[in-house]
Amino acid sequence: MKRIPDAIFIVDPKKERICVQEAHTLGIPLIGIADTNCDPEELDFVIPGNDDAIRAVKLIVSKMADAVVEAKQGEAEEVEQTEAQMEETAAE
Repeated sequence: MKRIPDAIFIVDPKKERICVQEAHTLGIPLIGIADTNCDPEELDFVIPGNDDAIRAVKLIVSKMADAVVEAKQGEAEEVEQTEAQMEETAAE
């Protein structure tokens, strides 16, 4: 990685204990799936769900991936609009 991530998504905070500790140390927000055997206080954004069932994990992870792709497309469109506005202003 070239820079620290804006956020980290984890599926099982109990199994990913090292990741949780490092994120807290670096001040990186944590988003995660937590079921009844996890401490939700460790996460900044909790998604209640079954982190042991493969189908449930696939569904939630695919929705998170779709959201990230959609957000990146929105950022790219904003950059293009800003550049177009700057070119129009420079042309005037």
